[in-house]
Amino acid sequence: METAFFKGDPALLPRDVRCPGTAAELTAHSWDLLALTAEGCRELRQSAADVHCGALLLPGEEPLPQNLRAESVVTYGLSHRDTLTLSSLGEMPVLCLQRRLSASGEIIDARELPLTAEKLLLLYGFWLLGAG
Repeated sequence: METAFFKGDPALLPRDVRCPGTAAELTAHSWDLLALTAEGCRELRQSAADVHCGALLLPGEEPLPQNLRAESVVTYGLSHRDTLTLSSLGEMPVLCLQRRLSASGEIIDARELPLTAEKLLLLYGFWLLGAG
């Protein structure tokens, strides 16, 4: 799977996720999954690069760049309109998938997942050790 993360901190990512430095570098592949930060969205909108991807993960408050073509779009953020959000920000945050998604050929139903420290450490441990 060709995966890219544009304009964010790669420290929390699995090793096989590419982090192109420029919008022009994004044109080198048709990405299966492309994740953009707000900065990445703004830079891509200002570039002439035509980018293609299967699934796109982008901040809900950012408009979709005109030069980006995606088969599916998943927004993230703290708005009730975002597909991926936090439904609670208290002592134990709760990750909320607001609607059904199709990912890698599988259907993922809407759900909530409490983000305990143990779950976060386990997940990051998998990524660090190359299982992500």
